[in-house]
Amino acid sequence: MGNREDILKAVRKSLEGREKVAYPAIPSFEKPGVDLKALFEQNLKLAAVDFYDIDSIEEAQKIMKDKLPAAKVICSSTPEWQGNKDITAVEHPKDLNDVDLGIFRAEFGVAEMGMVWVTEKSLKVNAIGFLSQHVAVLLDPSEITENMHTAYQRNGLLDVNYGCFVMGPSATADIGAYLVRGAQGARSLTLFFLKNGNITT
Repeated sequence: MGNREDILKAVRKSLEGREKVAYPAIPSFEKPGVDLKALFEQNLKLAAVDFYDIDSIEEAQKIMKDKLPAAKVICSSTPEWQGNKDITAVEHPKDLNDVDLGIFRAEFGVAEMGMVWVTEKSLKVNAIGFLSQHVAVLLDPSEITENMHTAYQRNGLLDVNYGCFVMGPSATADIGAYLVRGAQGARSLTLFFLKNGNITT
């Protein structure tokens, strides 16, 4: 076998004169008449997510205060919801290991899976979604896509250094199918449907 350049030269020669063929089209598998929010909510329930339709951040704050009365350290990566731990002052991800409630706005949701897409843009410090004891997520209800095929067609999806889909609180099960939630990450995830731009001071 020849060296690298010989191999590449042979490949180029074999391709000369060949007609270029377009990649096959991948369908999006969308179904007509799907209520995206209703489907999303159905799958949120399966993922053990509590969700609420709200009109203001104050509503969300009251709900979380009632759910987590003992929460002391609250850290938010969105200016809509102020916490008492400043995420811009975090120097190392491990500095978030004392957070009782972490808050961020998801960029969009996937109805088929009941999950949300987040990146370093929405999290600010990626660890907020995983070291926080409990997580509260804001989502614009108009930003729900039907399935993974339509999700990957969204503009700019991969124009980030870090991004991941988050689906419910942490959960793990042993071979006996005994399910434990919160063993390796957030113990609960609460999602609030709130349109973008509802920033109050």
